[in-house]
Amino acid sequence: MSGPLLVAGGTGFVGRRLARALVDDGHEVRVMTRSPERYRGPGTAVHGDVADPASLTEAIEGCVAAYYLVHSLDSADFEQRDAAAARAFGQVSAAAGVGQIIYLGGLGDDGDTLSAHLRSRREVETLLAADGVPVTVLRAGIVVGHGGISWEITRQLVEHLPAMVTPRWVHTRTQPIAVADVVRYLVGVLGNPAAVGRVFEVGGPDVLEYREMLTRVAALEGRRLPIVPVPLLSPGLSSRWLAFVTDVDTRAGRNLVDSMVNEVVVRDPSIREVVPFPLTGYDDAVRQALDERRGAR
Repeated sequence: MSGPLLVAGGTGFVGRRLARALVDDGHEVRVMTRSPERYRGPGTAVHGDVADPASLTEAIEGCVAAYYLVHSLDSADFEQRDAAAARAFGQVSAAAGVGQIIYLGGLGDDGDTLSAHLRSRREVETLLAADGVPVTVLRAGIVVGHGGISWEITRQLVEHLPAMVTPRWVHTRTQPIAVADVVRYLVGVLGNPAAVGRVFEVGGPDVLEYREMLTRVAALEGRRLPIVPVPLLSPGLSSRWLAFVTDVDTRAGRNLVDSMVNEVVVRDPSIREVVPFPLTGYDDAVRQALDERRGAR
């Protein structure tokens, strides 16, 4: 796809890696940020704020495609904020003649009683497309990589607790994916005729219960983590002790933990035909995340 690309959310956990990959592929990349003067990463920083629709027009003008990696999980009214932001972004993208929006959403069965977080992700998918721009959606569960909120919750619980008393959600199945693999998919669907206007589910090769994820991280770090499930301990209650044992944003962490009652596994693997490559196993993804953290110290 020839022409400038906009990455909204390009300073975040996935976005900064994506911007680097796109630049390395030879694309002209604009990274949208509220503070472009502070940006030191790949691509060109442009001012824009999804909460201020008027600021989006100049940022996206002339772009042939746009990535949307924005969420407001750290806000009490994140559902309303994310809906308004997606609606505005879709409208401005349509007016600018953008040919494709690529959105990273969340896994979860539509027939399930989805958490507020996952319901919001579904709503964003719809609103981005409401004004006619073809949207490619990649739905992912836990993304494993240094700096990701879900991964940081996992790592810090393992490293900070001698044992865990947990609710039933430790037996919920999930399909974690390495952040490098998410970026490969995001790059691979860009301008891909087989991907435009479609919804895909992405995950790594391992389907694991949260309990298995925790114990495997502990084993890789040479730790022992006894886990004691307590059926009466609700996800809401368990999320409240995150502030005591992790340094992730309390509200964002709570919203993610509330989603752990929902099984998030890939039901439709069709993305593997559109963007084929060898997937990273969970243990290797964990090793990569730990290595990157050590290198960042």
